[in-house]
Amino acid sequence: MNDLGSDPGLQRRRNHISPPPCGEQRGDAIVLMDGDLQDPPDVVPKMVAAWRGGAQVVTAVRRSRQEKRKALAILFPLFYRVLGAISDYPIPLNAGIFGLIDRQALDSINSLREGNRYLPGLRAWVGYRTAVVYYDRQDRVGGEGKLSFVSRIKYAMDAITSFSYKPLRLSFVLAGLGFFTAAVLALIALFTDTNAMAYGLFAAIFLMSSLPLLCVGILGEYIGRVYDEVRQRPLSIINRVYRTDQIFTTQQLGSEKMSRAVQDSSRGKMFPAA
Repeated sequence: MNDLGSDPGLQRRRNHISPPPCGEQRGDAIVLMDGDLQDPPDVVPKMVAAWRGGAQVVTAVRRSRQEKRKALAILFPLFYRVLGAISDYPIPLNAGIFGLIDRQALDSINSLREGNRYLPGLRAWVGYRTAVVYYDRQDRVGGEGKLSFVSRIKYAMDAITSFSYKPLRLSFVLAGLGFFTAAVLALIALFTDTNAMAYGLFAAIFLMSSLPLLCVGILGEYIGRVYDEVRQRPLSIINRVYRTDQIFTTQQLGSEKMSRAVQDSSRGKMFPAA
């Protein structure tokens, strides 16, 4: 790397795991890792080699995980399975913050305006060239983690709600099951003489219970769209601008230069007059 990174001392953080704060890191790339040596430093040269090979994001994925706390040893794999099943966007599983991020990808992540950030998901969402390095995560050498169980649950909820609308659509599924059950019970009540009144009563109960679920599902669709508008993720992220004479990256092109490049191309640089 051409320049050593720097890290500001923070008085307060919004959450325990966030993208590099305030955009204060300097350098061509940065490496994020836990300070308890559960993320082995000997993996860093492999990530740097992958970065030099052209990757802009290098994700460290755990092959195995040693965890003396039995509850966490069960909950971590369960969380990743749930996230992989319901996520609307492919996110590398069994990967935490440990990894390398190129300056261009880092600037894109820092430009996002949302506050509740799940870095492994955002790191994949920005869409730069990605490489994967596998490693075995060891248990803590000493001491206990300062992160509470409630904070871990909140971080898991940030991951799910930031990259999946499926929980909002659960009411649609329940409403559909309710309507189907009500229809089956109504048909049974119509074509049988045994307990027809009871079947009709249960059909009415399921029907009336499904209507509020349907309304909640419709409301959830609107809430999801409001959430999209509020966090204001960009519609696109520019990696390079291609022209006939040269190629600009987003690091080399400011907004003013970008607008000039577009104007020049429209005037005929891309398609010169005959």
